[in-house]
Amino acid sequence: MTDQTIAAQDRPELQQTLQEIVGLGFTGIQMRVHDQRGEWAGSAGVRELGETAAPPTDGHTRIGSTTKTFTAVLMLQLVGEGAIGLDDPVADHLPNLGLDPRITVRMLLQHTSGVFNFTGEYYEDGTVVPGIPWSGREWVEDRFRTYRPEELVRLALSKPVRFAPGTDWSYSNTNYVVVRLLIEKLTGRPATEEMRRRILEPLGLSGTVAPTTQTELPEPHAHAYYRYQVDGREETADVTRQNPSWISSGGDMISTTRDLHTFITALLGGKLLPAPLLAEMLSPHPKAGYGLGLMVQDAGPDGGKVVTHNGGIAGHAALMYSTPDGSTTLTAALNYVDDAAMSLAEAFQTVVQRLVEEVFGGGGSAAA
Repeated sequence: MTDQTIAAQDRPELQQTLQEIVGLGFTGIQMRVHDQRGEWAGSAGVRELGETAAPPTDGHTRIGSTTKTFTAVLMLQLVGEGAIGLDDPVADHLPNLGLDPRITVRMLLQHTSGVFNFTGEYYEDGTVVPGIPWSGREWVEDRFRTYRPEELVRLALSKPVRFAPGTDWSYSNTNYVVVRLLIEKLTGRPATEEMRRRILEPLGLSGTVAPTTQTELPEPHAHAYYRYQVDGREETADVTRQNPSWISSGGDMISTTRDLHTFITALLGGKLLPAPLLAEMLSPHPKAGYGLGLMVQDAGPDGGKVVTHNGGIAGHAALMYSTPDGSTTLTAALNYVDDAAMSLAEAFQTVVQRLVEEVFGGGGSAAA
């Protein structure tokens, strides 16, 4: 009997929800739940277009912006060791970048620096200021290009700031690439090496990779796709293989539903950070509910909370949710056909809300 069959028998309502999610237009989904009833894992849909095999229940996936939580923990470990203060100016340690001297470590981790988002800025009035190409035909055809982190940051710093440091909140991938450079400056080692040494190896996260420029996704995995226009006709490319340096530590990591569960429960259980710094992580900005690399949201009408950071990247997406005490977790990976119009964005929000309601008994929303 397969893992999927056992799961369907044990928690038929969860398996039914996965089937309904596939019906919304996603290629496939794999999900893992830990709660008072134990551990449940299941999947639905297909692992690859044109095939019938379901996605593996613990396959590797690109986790997109869930990477930010890992990066934030690594940065906060250095704060805890006294290498830098949470409210210290970052420019003192990275003087050659030209950062505003008012920007602090906290502002980077909480997205209050005001620094331009190198993947583009979208303003309330509908104005869009583009950054690097990360969608459409141009990205598909150039998806194996290598970007250096400094290149992404310098591009962002050449653009107008969104607001003065510390005066507002706006999500910016640039913040976490600056954090990467800061980690490397403080430790004298590559951030990926520090990630392995400090977080991945101690927790036994054997399915998690900080890839830098690695294009392959380890087996087993479901496939990711991207739909785009070429001379008036629609093309669909398999973009499972890509060089994730275009997003860097804003979203380049690979993981599994099991590893994400292990990570979030270890973090909330106090195994990765001292209590005061974990409390800082979980102190949300009033505008967006964003702490330091984590979001804190209402879980429903009973007043409970969920801790989360989700992510999506070109046909792959990851969900990571937990109660604040780590007693109930939901981790999931979706594979789908992405496009420049983000045509599945609304369906993605519906998926997240439905799953959070199913597992935590309330409502939720995505942070990608």
